[in-house]
Amino acid sequence: MDTANIQAQIIALIVVSAVCVTLCVVRGRRERQLHQVRSVAETAQRVLLRPLPQRAGPLQIAGLYIPAEEEAELGGDLYAAARTAHHSTRLLIGDVRGSGLGAISNTALLLGAFRAAAHRQATLPRLAVHLDGAFRWDASQWGSQTEQDTTEDFATAVLLDIPDDDPVVHLINCGHPPPLILRGNRLIPLVAEASHLPIGLGGAFGITDYGVRTFPFEAGDLLLLYTDGVIEARNSEGRFYPFSERAPQWTTDDPDELLRHLQDDLLAHVHGHLGDDAAVVAIRRLASSHRPAL
Repeated sequence: MDTANIQAQIIALIVVSAVCVTLCVVRGRRERQLHQVRSVAETAQRVLLRPLPQRAGPLQIAGLYIPAEEEAELGGDLYAAARTAHHSTRLLIGDVRGSGLGAISNTALLLGAFRAAAHRQATLPRLAVHLDGAFRWDASQWGSQTEQDTTEDFATAVLLDIPDDDPVVHLINCGHPPPLILRGNRLIPLVAEASHLPIGLGGAFGITDYGVRTFPFEAGDLLLLYTDGVIEARNSEGRFYPFSERAPQWTTDDPDELLRHLQDDLLAHVHGHLGDDAAVVAIRRLASSHRPAL
């Protein structure tokens, strides 16, 4: 009887050990695959989101992209900058609808269209029309030949033009969260009188005229551009990240330092689990005496 019990226990131990080993092997394989997918995703994201220039005319610029950690898919958050022949800096920040390959394709399209045209389009409205047209044309050119549903492809975005010699910022908002200016301890939302439809939807409704709003952007001011992944980040209690309350704490920092503080604080708020990709661009206008030669 004792011998039979011992044999049964040995067999059970062998079975349990075999199951544990199998589970460990499967888990290790899945972790390696997930790591490989994430590595490819991060590489693709770095290719798409080229580093922003640290200096552009009288501006100090820094960019931050934080991927969501819950999934390996890439999101559609994006930003880009370009210099113009008129001694100004143009910037784009946006959020393409969806995630995965469809969002990455549209992100690449929007960034490519901006980089190709931002330096040569005479006005911001013409640039907005160009981006909307490029987005819609690519989404509809194949018609029924593709299985991907392109009827709801769009991107919220803000387009900005910052002159070197005029302390202002011109912007067009296409359904995106409004930029913020930090001036001393004051936080000033740059709310346009009317927000236009997202990129990809304007032309479908016959919109060919984009209104530009101009705001003061003085030496020492800090301009913050961001996506909704920042302001909609929730902690375990369901509370949104208090971006407008935290940002003024770091207004004296340079843009890179501010974004480091922001990243640490945002991830602490969500306990390291960000539900959506987030992107932030910080821009400080320097005094004229600090402008580099062009």
